[in-house]
Amino acid sequence: MAWIDFLLTPLRYPFMLRGLFAAVLTGVVCATVGTYVILRGMAFFGDALAHSILPGVAVGYLITGGDKGPLFWWGTGTAIVVSLGIGAISKGARIKEDTAIGIIFAGMFALGIAIISTVQSYTVDLTHFLFGDILGVSGHQLWLIGLFGGGIILLVLVFYKEFLVLTFDPILAATLRMPSTALEYLQLILIALAIAVSLQTVGVALMMAMLVTPSATAYLLTKRLPVMMILASTFASISGVIGLYLSYYANVASGPAIVLTATAFFVLAWAGKIVKQSVRQSARRRK
Repeated sequence: MAWIDFLLTPLRYPFMLRGLFAAVLTGVVCATVGTYVILRGMAFFGDALAHSILPGVAVGYLITGGDKGPLFWWGTGTAIVVSLGIGAISKGARIKEDTAIGIIFAGMFALGIAIISTVQSYTVDLTHFLFGDILGVSGHQLWLIGLFGGGIILLVLVFYKEFLVLTFDPILAATLRMPSTALEYLQLILIALAIAVSLQTVGVALMMAMLVTPSATAYLLTKRLPVMMILASTFASISGVIGLYLSYYANVASGPAIVLTATAFFVLAWAGKIVKQSVRQSARRRK
């Protein structure tokens, strides 16, 4: 009975139920898109994009007078524009992609903080932007998360074969005359949308963890892309649920609690893999 009370007590509050649904939805979306981020070595891009949407959100916050409802649209628009901008600069300019990402990342993040600092109560507002406010998700925002998240998953399924070839063998994609550039931009847009959808869950500062950590955990356990996506989504969803319970009972911020739980899963998977390799090496030596 004690365990039942432990599990059911937080569910008496509507904001906890909305937070749990939002954590699961965003976890599945970020983990699915995050597998491509891991496999294509785009972790720095994801981190930069997550931080680069801050000025758009800050401008929306000032224009709407502090109303958090429209911030989703401001974040979505900014994320798409920045992702396409990074792709265009890295392809058109004579600089490497990581250099273009670093320039935009630093400039946009500094611009966002500068805009937010003009607000008198910027300390509280900046905390919400950076670390999320999942317990403040409204029913309308939950519907938006479900709608856009479902669209992202649908596009991943529709272009699964094309993304598979582009991820593992770009030369084959060019040989087959696949629209590689268009597919790359589509992937960038999907990553941007996943970040915008998950903005209120863990915030700008911790978004990188939701994109990378569950997918990296799944990568340690399997090399098959479909299984990796399923495992990553499972780890991300469970991390969201456990993180919210930790937030409720331990009185800690929900975003960091979710990220720390996801990190714990990664550490366990990494340690398990090391132990497994040690056992195999010992068995080979005995033979």
